Amino acid sequence: MTVTALAPYLLWLKAFHVISVIAWMAGLLYLPRLYVYHTAVPRGSVESEQFKVMERRLLKQIMTPAMIATWCFGILLVLSPGAVDWHAGWWHTKLLLVILMSGFHGASSKWRRDFLNDRNTRSHRFYRYANEVPTVLMIIIVIMAIVQPF
Repeated sequence: MTVTALAPYLLWLKAFHVISVIAWMAGLLYLPRLYVYHTAVPRGSVESEQFKVMERRLLKQIMTPAMIATWCFGILLVLSPGAVDWHAGWWHTKLLLVILMSGFHGASSKWRRDFLNDRNTRSHRFYRYANEVPTVLMIIIVIMAIVQPF
């Protein structure tokens, strides 16, 4: 199903989709790094409280709006004539990975609540590894969208 009225706006939709993806990825790459540093400070300390503010602002003011915009522009792109070959495998792979990226966003939000309530039980090493997840997903997503290997 496509919406013919979107065809003249295809390049604008792509541009805004890419802009929102960049903003979302910046947050997804930075928030776990903040968690690494947050684990190194004592609970209830001035530094811990400052990390809580930084994490909240990043998640609520940048990441979540950017994720919503990414999904909205992505859906509009999918509805645009000629933007997606519905039978191509790359499209399904990309969609699955974007869903996984959204799940990582949700996990990051849960981890922020753990820090907010001084209930974090994970080590800095966990967050260092978690920091790699969005990078790997992003690489594969970009390859699917640009190269369209299958």
